[in-house]
Amino acid sequence: MPHTEKPGIEAAPATRLRWWTELPLIVLVYACYSAGRLIVRGDVSDAVDHGLAILRIEKALHLNAEHPLNRLFTREPWLGIPADFWYASLHYLVTPAVLVWLFRSRTVRYRAARTWLMTSTFIGLIGFTLLPTCPPRLLDASHGFVDTMAHYSSWGWWGGEASAPRGLGGMTNQYAAMPSLHVGWALWCGVILWQCGRTRLTRTAAVVYPLVTTIVVMGTANHYFLDALAGAAVMGAGLLLTPAVMRYADRVKSRFLPRPTPVAADSSGTRSPIVSAGCQTSAGERFPRQWQHQSRYGPESEPDASPSDAGEEAPAPAR
Repeated sequence: MPHTEKPGIEAAPATRLRWWTELPLIVLVYACYSAGRLIVRGDVSDAVDHGLAILRIEKALHLNAEHPLNRLFTREPWLGIPADFWYASLHYLVTPAVLVWLFRSRTVRYRAARTWLMTSTFIGLIGFTLLPTCPPRLLDASHGFVDTMAHYSSWGWWGGEASAPRGLGGMTNQYAAMPSLHVGWALWCGVILWQCGRTRLTRTAAVVYPLVTTIVVMGTANHYFLDALAGAAVMGAGLLLTPAVMRYADRVKSRFLPRPTPVAADSSGTRSPIVSAGCQTSAGERFPRQWQHQSRYGPESEPDASPSDAGEEAPAPAR
């Protein structure tokens, strides 16, 4: 039965992907995302209203896990400080590392996974634009939240403004809390590690990383629980849209990029010359050209046979 390749995420790419084309593409997409996130700053009063509305919904649904986690991280430095490092660092380290690992060792899955990540990221940017949201740490102190990154700022490179390096807080949009792409990207990493990892360690990391990230973003008062749910929903929407995005990208490539010219098959009916003509062996032969020697010496003789091969009756060689 002929082997047919299954389309979808495991289908091999039509052309081999190269790192020198992938790296600029990823850098360009991330630069557009960062610039768009900075440009689409909404009105502060609207962002605060949206944050308070989310908080009221969570309290009505008894989903308000941010307060107890934030109090715990503020009271216990051995939890709060590592959580701040987790929030400020791993978002920018683990995701590229998983991309590189996927590109090097799971090439068949790479293109679909990369498209999924980029599509979801742009959906998140739409969310930042339509729904600017004040994170819990920027609400009035009467709401009971403490900005742990400002509280423990002397321990890290970040200042009192988001996770940006000290003095660069003005270069980030602090009201882009909904959805939480910290959680969304961590979930993407978890799914990829679970699907492509072959060891117990990678399977464990696939579960632990998104779960701990969700706890961290709430405990540091950077996101609401509904922000985390929205981040997961954005990744789900990106996954559903990935096949359509890939088909559209293929159509664009076929329109603007030259197609490789296929090599025409030889239909003249002529066979390629036998390189080893005259040296073929057939059944019963032990070495090439045996049929030529047999015609000269007879069917029973082997001219290159040594005296040991000829047996005891073979005459001794002349001296």
